[in-house]
Amino acid sequence: MSEEATVSSVPAPSLVTITHLVYALHALSLLIGVTTAATIVGAFVFGVPSIVAVVINYLKRGEARGTFLESHFRWQIRTFWFALLWCMIGAMLFATFVGIPLAVVVFFAAGIWAIYRIARGWLALRDRKPMYANS
Repeated sequence: MSEEATVSSVPAPSLVTITHLVYALHALSLLIGVTTAATIVGAFVFGVPSIVAVVINYLKRGEARGTFLESHFRWQIRTFWFALLWCMIGAMLFATFVGIPLAVVVFFAAGIWAIYRIARGWLALRDRKPMYANS
């Protein structure tokens, strides 16, 4: 069965607002990373706004089940956890003198990737379109 067939019910307006709030919290963390000495991905993963956003994702994802918002919640959660994974890989590379240049590239690329994911998801939410894991 295609994923489109499972997205049937209309979400509550308050849940759409919460999803916008979660994107805004993630975007705030990214903005903090861009405008401060922190790395973009570091601020995204370890910043309070993103941590609060992921907690909200986990608390509210049951309410989103069966709506197009379910894919947004999954998109946001995966973005956070994969960004954390890339931070850990970058940190392991940074521990070696030879890996420091590669770690910088990993941190930079992960930050750009997080910006892309949050922007793409938020634009799709604005258009009331679902996000799919394979896209």
